[in-house]
Amino acid sequence: MSTLVIVESPTKARTIRNFLPSNYRVEASMGHVRDLPSSAEEIPESVKGEKWAQLGVNVEADFEPLYVIPKDKKKIVKELKDALKDATELILATDEDREGESISWHLLQILKPKVPIKRMVFHEITREAIRDALTHCRDIDNRVVQAQETRRILDRLVGYTLSPLLWKKIAWGLSAGRVQSVAVRLLVRRERERRAFRQGSYWDLKALLTPPNPPLGKGGASDNSPLGKGGQGGAFDAKLVTVGNVKVANGSDFDENTGQIIAGRRVLLLNEEQARALLDRIQNKPWTVGNIEERPVTRKPSPPFTTSTLQQEANRKLRLGARETMRIAQSLYERGFITYMRTDSVHLSEQAITAARSCVQELYGSEYLSPQPRKYTTKSKGAQEAHEAIRPAGSTFRTPQQTGLDGIDFRLYDLIWKRTVASQMADSRQTHVTVLTQVEDAGFRSSGKRIDFPGFLRAYVEGSDDPNAALEDQEVILPALKVGDKPNCKDVGAVGHETQPPARYTEASLVKMLESEGVGRPSTYASIIGTIVDRGYAKLIANALIPTFTAFAVTTLLETHFPDLVDTGFTSRMEQTLDEIATGEAKWLPYLQKFYTGEMGLATQVKEQESQIDAKVARTVILENITAKVCIGKYGAYLESESEEGQVKASIPQDLTPADLDPEKVDFLLKQKTEGPEKLGLHPETGEPIYVLIGNYGPYVQLGDVSETNKKPKRSSLPKGTDKDSVTVEMAVSLLTLPRLLGTHPDTGAKVQANLGMYGPYVVHDQGKVGKDYRSIKPPDDVLTITLDRALELLSQPKAVRGSKSTTPLKELGAHPESGELLNVYDGRYGPYVKHGDINASLSKDESVENFTLQKALDLLAAKEAAGGGKSSSKSKKSTKTAAAKSETATEKTAAKKTTAKKTTTAAKKTTTKKAATATATKKKTTSS
Repeated sequence: MSTLVIVESPTKARTIRNFLPSNYRVEASMGHVRDLPSSAEEIPESVKGEKWAQLGVNVEADFEPLYVIPKDKKKIVKELKDALKDATELILATDEDREGESISWHLLQILKPKVPIKRMVFHEITREAIRDALTHCRDIDNRVVQAQETRRILDRLVGYTLSPLLWKKIAWGLSAGRVQSVAVRLLVRRERERRAFRQGSYWDLKALLTPPNPPLGKGGASDNSPLGKGGQGGAFDAKLVTVGNVKVANGSDFDENTGQIIAGRRVLLLNEEQARALLDRIQNKPWTVGNIEERPVTRKPSPPFTTSTLQQEANRKLRLGARETMRIAQSLYERGFITYMRTDSVHLSEQAITAARSCVQELYGSEYLSPQPRKYTTKSKGAQEAHEAIRPAGSTFRTPQQTGLDGIDFRLYDLIWKRTVASQMADSRQTHVTVLTQVEDAGFRSSGKRIDFPGFLRAYVEGSDDPNAALEDQEVILPALKVGDKPNCKDVGAVGHETQPPARYTEASLVKMLESEGVGRPSTYASIIGTIVDRGYAKLIANALIPTFTAFAVTTLLETHFPDLVDTGFTSRMEQTLDEIATGEAKWLPYLQKFYTGEMGLATQVKEQESQIDAKVARTVILENITAKVCIGKYGAYLESESEEGQVKASIPQDLTPADLDPEKVDFLLKQKTEGPEKLGLHPETGEPIYVLIGNYGPYVQLGDVSETNKKPKRSSLPKGTDKDSVTVEMAVSLLTLPRLLGTHPDTGAKVQANLGMYGPYVVHDQGKVGKDYRSIKPPDDVLTITLDRALELLSQPKAVRGSKSTTPLKELGAHPESGELLNVYDGRYGPYVKHGDINASLSKDESVENFTLQKALDLLAAKEAAGGGKSSSKSKKSTKTAAAKSETATEKTAAKKTTAKKTTTAAKKTTTKKAATATATKKKTTSS
């Protein structure tokens, strides 16, 4: 008797095999084995003529989905069917969330097993958990499947109905996912607020005080002084808060839209002259402590991690993106280190509470243990992905040092371990102290904080990797003082301030906003943010998500013509309905009918609005304080302005976002177009003019004019971060000498040069036909001054792989049989990939690095090369590839091209392997368990 167990990934399969008897065979489905067609070539011939075929959903027959087995999954399906022939029992052990339930359902529909079937679920991969799950198997939950399939169909309908409209009206290749569009709108709204922001300025005074000299014969403040216990002598800061009993204005008193004090606020706004006059008036005057207030504060630990809070904290502390956080967490889960990582529950099992409290007792002592076990409950009604928070796996928690993990795996596990353990620790007790001092009619305030008992802060402090350091930073100890004391003023000065615009969203704050608004689900946030960046709706700069001109155009069109679809409230209610379908409180078919084909349904709205949308208007972006029009063109954004000589158009550099476009830059770009480039000076040797220009890829300098005899003048980009206005003739001359010949390599005799490229400054060892060896130049080294010796030192260092997080490969596979080049798996921006020459091939999401072999790498590289995956071919493909209408819950990367009633064109292939399966209990389909 043998039992076939099917899970999603090879890593998960390998881990589970260790915990099952020898007569259990564990195989991986590699994620979804069936999905809606992603391209026209996947649509069966029998339905290609149907007008709904491109959608993949028969909207005329109760929204019956058209499921197909993708080409890359047919081999896997055959292997699973072959494995099932020898089995006497089938156990479907996919993840316990909605998507996992859907994968099991699809496997059931494809395999059509004639043996007994069980559904096994678990939230951690440990021997105890797997053995326990075997004894508590259940049937497939058809209501959960139905909810997930409804979500999949809904996302397909939104994406594939709106995206073609964007292609027609704005630009080819745009997508309009259901949750993605709402997230983009949040970014655009924040950027609009920043552009509308008007800066305000104010002044105040800041003083440095020291406690009064103690009377002779005494050691300081008396024991009954409010600050006597624990007080320390030393200087402390004091800030001006009142003048003549009137509050002095600070940043919170300003109206962001006017830069003026909010109407009705009774505050005193000091300018520089008034602040300095007050400073002169209080110089050398006595200071007196007027009031001291102590306020006890108790802080409780945060609950254990959910998917969204893990993404937020990993972004704040580890600078990890949401997608990268989920990839690492997935690996930790599949290897048995943590519990399931897609959950919006903060609940801890009794086993986990016991394990956490044991850690506290052993590592910190009983005084740091909370008096009673802390039990957390989830407030969100829809919290039903998994039924426990993210925590270390097992009945006892391994400390981070006991895991054998290293690198970023170790750091993320360490974060999860600390948060879980801290959740069962005692409260932190603090005392907040406020001291008010008076000099003349000016009132100053000093704030202090004393940590009386650190409690959970010993283990975990939000926003810091070092709890001990963070603990010290949190304490601000004021000296022992009492009312009537006369502190000494060591220094006092006038300080100017300017109000700041609203902060841009980071990945962490966007995830927090989406969750608080009830938009999307935690398991989708990583793919949503990834799509926004990949599709060019936002740039991730210094951890901030900055929307592009395209994002502004798409958001404006959707706000104007389809306001509900980008309204957070509408999208939140949609999520609630999908949750209610999972619990049986709502019916899926009437909901889809109303949403799509009803009188105010999406299909009706698109049909009505299409003729009303002026493409020229849709492609135009209106920005505050910019008189010229910003338009979205085939090759990117450009400026359009009317002048005496007619219409002027000027390209906007690709790295320039709406946030950076101000009237000065607009004038420069237009002037450059009409009057020619700005002349910096003359080259001291040739006498040719040197110009400073701004092109598609940013500012650069140019030697000489473009003419029939000099069609390509010598040019050089400015180093990153260099403002065009700071360029001097000397700097320009130096830049125009690039590439600089530094000398010859002592081993090869080949030349070594320094130059600037698309990715910044670099040195190169150029061996001609043998090849070129590059290394980046990082500060404090300078491309204009670097020496041959320093270049040789850089070239001797291991080569970093572009896009990778480390020069160290994740796994060494061996030599390529033809080229002899070593093949390795690297950690790139978009996940693990293997590299050979100019070809980079990403591992599928469900592929384990640990199980990835040399042969798999060769197959993957061959497939990529056959598809034209080299650097040169990929560029040409980008210009012709069809962009996708993406449904973000499925991380689907490409969509079918628009089909007419009589003709279906070929669409782009999918670029990700993760697919969200869809299913409905229609009259033509039945479920079995």
